[in-house]
Amino acid sequence: MRQTKLFNNSVAKGAIWVMAVLAILFGAILIQQQTSVAAEIVVYKSPTCGCCNSWIKHLQQNGFTIEAHNSSDMQQVKNDMGIPRKLSSCHTAKVGDYVIEGHVPADVIARLLKEKPKFKGLAVPGMPMGSPGMEGPRKDPYKVIAFDEKGNMGVYAER
Repeated sequence: MRQTKLFNNSVAKGAIWVMAVLAILFGAILIQQQTSVAAEIVVYKSPTCGCCNSWIKHLQQNGFTIEAHNSSDMQQVKNDMGIPRKLSSCHTAKVGDYVIEGHVPADVIARLLKEKPKFKGLAVPGMPMGSPGMEGPRKDPYKVIAFDEKGNMGVYAER
């Protein structure tokens, strides 16, 4: 009788341990699913632009799936997507209902998709040194600008 009781206690402790490990693993999987980027970004770029390709690699390294299209008329792409001229950069992208212009960092895009604010998109005007795709000998400070359909703009992030 004593052996049976000892065996049952060991089995019970083992089962509790296994359930605890499974609960931890399941929780980790749920957290990863909630924080992972699972979005496709459609990128329009010049066929000869090296920094555009570097930005695409940056996005891929951060979990985004990319569909890239070369365009010989990027100004028309920007016009079609409603990019204000003063926010213009070299490449233009679409993710969900948002437009992304220029070298916007992947983590800022992930934040946009998580927060789902009510504006048209994000832009990093120009081509600031040190932004994703424009890595080089220095890192200049720059702003990620949010903009809406009416032309309103504001700072969404600073780097």
